[in-house]
Amino acid sequence: MARIESVDLPKNKRIEIGLTYIYGIGVSRSKEILSKIQLNKNIKVKELNDEQIISIRKILSQEYELEGNLRRSETMNIKRLMEISCYRGRRHRLNLPLRGQRTRTNARTGRGTKKTIAGKKKAPRK
Repeated sequence: MARIESVDLPKNKRIEIGLTYIYGIGVSRSKEILSKIQLNKNIKVKELNDEQIISIRKILSQEYELEGNLRRSETMNIKRLMEISCYRGRRHRLNLPLRGQRTRTNARTGRGTKKTIAGKKKAPRK
């Protein structure tokens, strides 16, 4: 089993898809990495030898910010926006969409569930 950036890659998937299990790597970045080391993208993860795994680790550690460091920098960027209280920071603080989406009918996750208005009292049973 290949373990890269403290993530166990799934054994039976192609390496192109297996690399996407690492936070910060999508399909396009995965293809880019495999083309740099001239590795076939259709090889399964379990078929990789040690030299290939080492070369993938080397490229990832030198050129990309992944996993914990990437998560940390994202949260720091969001905290900075909230501290300077710019528009995006205020929207983050209120848990509302921040890229111009409408909130009148959608954005239910941020706004919470719909609150019903109390109806008429029912007549008591006889």
